[in-house]
Amino acid sequence: MDRKSVRVKIFGSEYPLRGESEEFTKQVAAYVDSMIQSVHEKIPEQPPLTISVLAALNITEDLFKERDKGTQTNAMLEYEISKIANYLDTSIHNPE
Repeated sequence: MDRKSVRVKIFGSEYPLRGESEEFTKQVAAYVDSMIQSVHEKIPEQPPLTISVLAALNITEDLFKERDKGTQTNAMLEYEISKIANYLDTSIHNPE
């Protein structure tokens, strides 16, 4: 696929990034920038590297939580599908 180059601004600095979707790349960069800005607002006295690391930790925490939710949702769906399959098997093999 053709990867498009886009310039984004994160915490006051511009970065040229490449991605498969220009819009998606901009959304990701905006999310990173908002997380960094949020941390900076809470602890403005910290150096940019510390702020960036803390923002990366917050983003990673969000990622892990979403992965856990996805895993739980998949497990629940598999359980429900199994129940439906068992019901159908029982209904087919033991008609009333």
